[in-house]
Amino acid sequence: MEKWFNVGKIVNTHGIKGEVRVVSKTDFADERYKSGNHLYLFMPDTKDPLKLTVETHRKHKSFDLLTFVGYPNVNDVEPMKGGTLKITAEQQGALEENEFYFHEIIGCLVYTTKGEEIGKIREILTPGANDVWVVKGKDGKDVLIPYIEEIVKKVDVKEKIVLIEPMEGLLS
Repeated sequence: MEKWFNVGKIVNTHGIKGEVRVVSKTDFADERYKSGNHLYLFMPDTKDPLKLTVETHRKHKSFDLLTFVGYPNVNDVEPMKGGTLKITAEQQGALEENEFYFHEIIGCLVYTTKGEEIGKIREILTPGANDVWVVKGKDGKDVLIPYIEEIVKKVDVKEKIVLIEPMEGLLS
């Protein structure tokens, strides 16, 4: 069974020449939306994706604007509104050391270096300088863990375990 990864959502059309506005969910927009690359469109009411080939990509305000081979005008892309663009696991690129895909981190159990279980990572926020991992604590409350070297000591995505050295006040 194919594993799919969300890279964007088509929120509207743009102009009359077949461009779509995409709210991107990828850190690698220039790579993902490169001319000739394949994306798979998942529509809410269909189970099989539509394979699309990127023709052009450009940025406009906070959107990525894409055109697809074989869809030259607004009437062709209008039905795509509301669809989700995805890629396969094989299309994901290799990352540098200490870089991870969100899906690798979400679901990891977080422990202190002293062995105390904090909880499970349920979400990742990207507010600015560093990511913040939202951990659902054992008591049901969220614990916010900044992804910085001083705190996150080890990440094992195969075992789904993260070790942290909490700074004062982090867990209170």
